[in-house]
Amino acid sequence: MAALGWVLIDPDRAQRFLDLTGLTPDGLRAAIGDEATHRGVFEFLAAYEPDLVAAAAALGVAPETIVRAHQEFGA
Repeated sequence: MAALGWVLIDPDRAQRFLDLTGLTPDGLRAAIGDEATHRGVFEFLAAYEPDLVAAAAALGVAPETIVRAHQEFGA
C-alpha cells in the first residue's frame, strides 16, 4: 500500500500514525494486509489536510481520491 509507505517514510509522521492508531511497529507489520489497517491509513491522511495534500502529490493522485478511499472503507 503506497499510502502507508508514504506515511512511514517520515519518522515523526510514522510515530504520530502509530500513536493515533495504537499500533506498535510489530503490530503494524502483522496487520499490514488487514482492511482495518488500510482504513486507518486513509483516516489518518483524511484527518490532517497538510498530510492529505502532500500524500496525494507524492502518490500522483488527487486528494479527493484519498478521501474517496477513506469513505469507501467506511471510516
